[in-house]
Amino acid sequence: MFPITTKLELIADYLLQYGISVAGAIATLIAGYLLAGWLCRLVDGAMRKASRIDPVFHYLPGKIVRVMVLIFTLIAVLNRFGIQTTSLIALLGAAGLAIGLALQGTLSNVAAGVMILVFRPFKIGDAVQLEGQVYIIDALGFFICKGHLPEGPIVFMPNSKIWGQTIVNLSVTDKDIRRIDESYAISYGDNINTALAILGQIAANEPRILTDPAPLIKVTSLGDNAVNILFRVWTSRADWWDTKLDLVQRCKEGLEQGGCTIPFPQREVHVIHETEVKTSV
Repeated sequence: MFPITTKLELIADYLLQYGISVAGAIATLIAGYLLAGWLCRLVDGAMRKASRIDPVFHYLPGKIVRVMVLIFTLIAVLNRFGIQTTSLIALLGAAGLAIGLALQGTLSNVAAGVMILVFRPFKIGDAVQLEGQVYIIDALGFFICKGHLPEGPIVFMPNSKIWGQTIVNLSVTDKDIRRIDESYAISYGDNINTALAILGQIAANEPRILTDPAPLIKVTSLGDNAVNILFRVWTSRADWWDTKLDLVQRCKEGLEQGGCTIPFPQREVHVIHETEVKTSV
């Protein structure tokens, strides 16, 4: 049996030996927690000031910095108690690799989401054509983009499917103008110059049609049933859809009022009657 004084000395030694480590660990945890929060707020503030970076991307770097600081803080605390962290780091790396392989599809969506947010081929509210289908973008995310079809249904699109194909942004055009291409057919018996003059006058009377580039109204081909005329004009991007719809009706009515007929596919059949000659024997 140890004397009471010896026990007290042992307890004092343990408290002195481990108390400093515990106090240092607590102080390290508090300092690391405060440092992680301060760096997170600092990075968030810097990201919010960057106007060229999408708002969805603002909070991700701060969160990454916070997690990294907390991990280093935990490793430093374990080192204070003499725990070998090398094997722990290797274990975390192996676990991260296994998780990465298991979530390969999800991580590909995250990588594609980061590329979309960095390069910004489109933004919220843009009309985007993907594989021939038009979508209106409603929200951007790291895993999916939310949108809707022009007729209303909501669509959720994985980022990896978007980034891995050609993206046509219909809401952004060169010089903010867009071309209207229409083809009108007239009968072979109609006067071509009359039809060209009618279509040219319609283009001149429409204020939404630009003069630069100039309208192009020319005969493009002689079809089986009609003479085909190209009606190519330019308008501002915002006026493109309404102008296109108005011109279809106006050009048809103008051609009809000018005496031109818009033919429909038809086939002419010639029946040849052969005279039967009977020879009497």
